[in-house]
Amino acid sequence: MGMTMPNITNGLEALTRPSADRTRCVNAENPRGGKGSAAMTASNLGPSRKGTPCLRNIPPGQDMVLADLSGAGEIRHIWMTVTDATSPTGPNVLRNLILECYWDGEQTPSVCVPLGDFFCCGHAQACRVESVPVAVYPRRGFNCYWPMPFHDGARIVLRNRHNEPIEAFFYQIDYVEKDELPEEVMTFHAQWRRQRVTELGHDYVILDGVHGRGSYVGTYLALTALESRWWGEGEVKVYLDGDKDYPTWCSTGSEDYFGGAWSFAGQDPDGRMHEVTYSGAYMGFPFHSRQLDNRESQYWDADTPVTRGFYRWHIPDPIIFSSDIKVTLQQIGVDEQGYFERQDDLASVAYWYQQEPHQPFPQDVLETGERDRRPR
Repeated sequence: MGMTMPNITNGLEALTRPSADRTRCVNAENPRGGKGSAAMTASNLGPSRKGTPCLRNIPPGQDMVLADLSGAGEIRHIWMTVTDATSPTGPNVLRNLILECYWDGEQTPSVCVPLGDFFCCGHAQACRVESVPVAVYPRRGFNCYWPMPFHDGARIVLRNRHNEPIEAFFYQIDYVEKDELPEEVMTFHAQWRRQRVTELGHDYVILDGVHGRGSYVGTYLALTALESRWWGEGEVKVYLDGDKDYPTWCSTGSEDYFGGAWSFAGQDPDGRMHEVTYSGAYMGFPFHSRQLDNRESQYWDADTPVTRGFYRWHIPDPIIFSSDIKVTLQQIGVDEQGYFERQDDLASVAYWYQQEPHQPFPQDVLETGERDRRPR
């Protein structure tokens, strides 16, 4: 009996196989992704010389359709960039631009996340991220490699909920057209949540209300510490397929879940402990700060509570569910007297794939006020 070759769905081996897929891209130079239709507008240098590199002057409240694709296909790469502040009175661009994705003609989004948080840059702050599905170079070159298949159309929308116009927004969406996709192929989802002050003794909910078959593939957490001492003893808990009082899956602590240990501790030459940031293929702690950019003032102290950003990608180890899933994080700290219940400011993004239809998200980012998105 001959050997059966494995299905090649990813990796460099796929590059050696011919494909019937048709390469396309959408950006300001080719807004409809048409074949032979890119770079048609003229600049002062003449025809087809960088005539429309970006979207310009997006007013507050405006919704911009970045892509409206028909038929079957798969988005393979997204690149975006924008200023992080429009003026001293408009510093929170990365929290006030909302990214939404709709698959297969659905009426409620499968992705609804502030732009910065989607690319692991919470707190309206850019940072360098070097991971497999999300990369940010060197500060605001936002890249996403999550595969995003669609069976019958895709629509990607940018909603400006900033207090000022966005002078220039650059983007590119690289995708392939396909003749069809297998019916069982799952679609990509991402959901943002925030609690400005968590409830004492109650776990923070990263994801809930998901019904159907799918795989949980990632978590981004933007943490603002509202109390002193160590914050990260809380466990990430995943309730699967009917779990009620106790989960099937849990971590042993927060820094453990994000791949670190011992409070991310490093030592200065004088022996004082400090937290060490890192950015890896599947897990990272890329952001730590006691001040936020674009908040400088000659009149008041610009220091903030300590802000941190973390990601964990369940790519080699997806958490599979067949009927439902809930993901939570305990708020437990430790000090000289031992463990204690904490209250902090948490924002998160949950990333998962599931078969449609999905349940409408319980918290619409568009319905939150500017204060609910604003970093501390």
